[in-house]
Amino acid sequence: MMYNFCDERNVPYEKKGKLIVATNEAQLQTDIPRILGHAKKNGVDDLKLLSGEDVSFNFEPSVTCQGAIFSPSTGVVDSHNFMVALLADAEEHGATLALNSSVTGASNSNGAITIEAEGMQLECDSVVNCAGLHADRINTIILDSMKNSSNETTRRNDGDEGSSRMRQYFAKGNYYRLEGQKAPFQHLVYPVPEKGGLGVHATIDLGGNTRFGPDVEWMDMSIRDPDDIDLTVDPNRADLFYDEVRKYWPSLMDGALAPDYAGIRPKVDHPDLTDGRSMNVDFVIQGKMQHGIKGFVNMLGIESPGLTASMAIGDHVLNLLVEDGTI
Repeated sequence: MMYNFCDERNVPYEKKGKLIVATNEAQLQTDIPRILGHAKKNGVDDLKLLSGEDVSFNFEPSVTCQGAIFSPSTGVVDSHNFMVALLADAEEHGATLALNSSVTGASNSNGAITIEAEGMQLECDSVVNCAGLHADRINTIILDSMKNSSNETTRRNDGDEGSSRMRQYFAKGNYYRLEGQKAPFQHLVYPVPEKGGLGVHATIDLGGNTRFGPDVEWMDMSIRDPDDIDLTVDPNRADLFYDEVRKYWPSLMDGALAPDYAGIRPKVDHPDLTDGRSMNVDFVIQGKMQHGIKGFVNMLGIESPGLTASMAIGDHVLNLLVEDGTI
């Protein structure tokens, strides 16, 4: 789906392929079969199971592992041009991008949702909350405002308010770039996923530059505003990166990693929670069945691979609005 879109709109990408490597026997016996099982359930049928010898002789001679999964269809894309192309499509169909327009409230009347933003009253047949790091704040504003509107009882009587009132937590992801040593990789190289992330993996951008990351640096649960988070990469975290990368690339030289950039992931879980919640939480995409509001789709915890999955997510959102009779 995404490759077809990029082809039609001349968005640059390269289909490099990806290795998910098991660096010990336990990962080979447990994690690799689990990943293959998830892929099969989701209709991914082009994965190939490799031995450690297959990886070394036929894919990546510098990578050390017990075995791996090869995904031939994985690639990298020019994310900026991809988003510009999406915006162009939206504007061609009548959409308007309004930046710096904070949502302050919402109400419900005559079967429509009215959003209040920067003094404007926007009457909407449907509202899709995809506000990323701020999505839980927007969700709370809409649910609280709708709760106080006149038709609340008729619109919320089949939803579960508790399950839809989720907050987001934050995990910082740091990247280091490779400097002073030639990268040996022809493919993307990932370890098996860890709690809260995909592991410190090797990525190659369209310019041929190699970066490692992201790690998972959990932010304190008390932080509610992502703008309060310092995005500076701490050089002292380099030791962790050397340890993790050398599990699959032992030849990484001392001093070859330099701090590059960091980002923030929105999470609907946190390791300090005491309610027994699983750390393997998927995207949260809620329609009328979850919150009881016709015409409202709420999305929380949309982190990586949110961009890769964005077009499929869009189809799912459309289906939710069709199912509730909005479209």
